[in-house]
Amino acid sequence: MAGSVDSLYETELRHLPLEERMRLLELIARDLRRTGNEETKSILQLRGLGQEIWDGIEAQEYVDEMRAEWDRRC
Repeated sequence: MAGSVDSLYETELRHLPLEERMRLLELIARDLRRTGNEETKSILQLRGLGQEIWDGIEAQEYVDEMRAEWDRRC
């Protein structure tokens, strides 16, 4: 791959006027900034996150307590 990039530069880009090479550099830098910040994440990566908080807590008991608390507030 590096050889093909070097070859591309020598045959196609090196002889461009300075202004055009600078523009090309700006385009590449913009593309790198954009793609470098777009780390694709899956919702599945969150699976199990924080599960230790719920250890020993029964789901239905928790829901019942929350409903009772809500009823007391209203």
